[in-house]
Amino acid sequence: SVCPSQAHAPGTARMSCPFASAAAPPPAAAATGSDVHTITPLTGSMLSYGSYLKIDQLLQMQELESAKGGKKPAHDELLFIVIHQTYELWFKEILFEVDTFREAFMAQRIPERSMLKVVSGLHRVVEILKLLAQQITILDTMTPSGFMEFRDLLAPSSGFQSVQFRLLENKLGLKFANRVLYHNASYTVALSPEDRVKVEQSETEASLLELVQAWLERTPGLEESGFNFWQKFCDGVKGYLADQRKAADLTPDPVLAQQRHLECEKIESSFATLLDPEQHEACMERGERRLSHKAFQGAMMITLYCEEPRFHLPFEILRLLTEVDAQIMRWRHNHVIMVQRMIGSKIGTGGSSGYQYLRATVSDRYKVFLDFNNLTTFILPVKYRPVLDDITLHRLAVSDSA
Repeated sequence: SVCPSQAHAPGTARMSCPFASAAAPPPAAAATGSDVHTITPLTGSMLSYGSYLKIDQLLQMQELESAKGGKKPAHDELLFIVIHQTYELWFKEILFEVDTFREAFMAQRIPERSMLKVVSGLHRVVEILKLLAQQITILDTMTPSGFMEFRDLLAPSSGFQSVQFRLLENKLGLKFANRVLYHNASYTVALSPEDRVKVEQSETEASLLELVQAWLERTPGLEESGFNFWQKFCDGVKGYLADQRKAADLTPDPVLAQQRHLECEKIESSFATLLDPEQHEACMERGERRLSHKAFQGAMMITLYCEEPRFHLPFEILRLLTEVDAQIMRWRHNHVIMVQRMIGSKIGTGGSSGYQYLRATVSDRYKVFLDFNNLTTFILPVKYRPVLDDITLHRLAVSDSA
């Protein structure tokens, strides 16, 4: 037989068929001189599109609660199931990628090739998360009354019980202390005993945030016996703050001068939380920062000198990790808006406070890589930044492990 995509007008190029069997032999010309392809019929033992993707099994996995007992199914329930099953498939892929990142960062020295794979994988995760945030708009095509046709049948199940999403949060580095309590108890109480074991085990494993932190602490240029970036950065901050105070002192307008002095005090207070290790530790205890003081120094150096060849990929990793946070937050926000539109302030099917609980998760406390966003608070004007010496310039010009 001839695939429709292979039919072509005289003098035009023939387009190969994407559905042609990989096992088919090369096309043989017919006795008439035509170039019709010969397709080998599939047998039960040959791999096909359907058998490879388990299509038959996949399409049998949408069991509508509203259709049980021979009842007429609620029209929107099939969409609801398909959307959430799709989420879980994408969560599986994201978890696979995150585990790959974690494995790469467990090494003491990370080859350039591994860094490139991490960057590529992070781009993939970001694009998937964008898709997941957009996918909620499909659920928005349901009407609240259409959802209510089957919502009560779903209790006590709840999206809160998504084991893969809880694993993702933990593997990225969300701390238990930053979570909103579920009925004044641990978030794991909503899970089955088997699932609870999986999730609690993930809390004991090194998270991506912890591994990235250890990697940042090894940033070249932080060594006190070498370039000693942090001491030079602190000196630059002192010069910057002194010039800001001097400019305020020389301001002729007393009202404007007072305003500038107040701004100087705020800037000095902000920098003090970074330069003073004890204040930085206090910020961590309050949940305002995630990284150790040494790791924050490494992130700052990578950000300031991102144009140096050796910092190209590390800077891209920091940028993409902030984008992962941003996209997850966008998904949470879209979810909250959709839930409010569908059920208002009703209690969730799993017993949570529903909209109120979800709204509490759309905050900085749920951002794992918050510090990378806040680095820009402490970026100095170029003239105050430490000037790289020849030895450090050479090190940062050489492709090596960061």
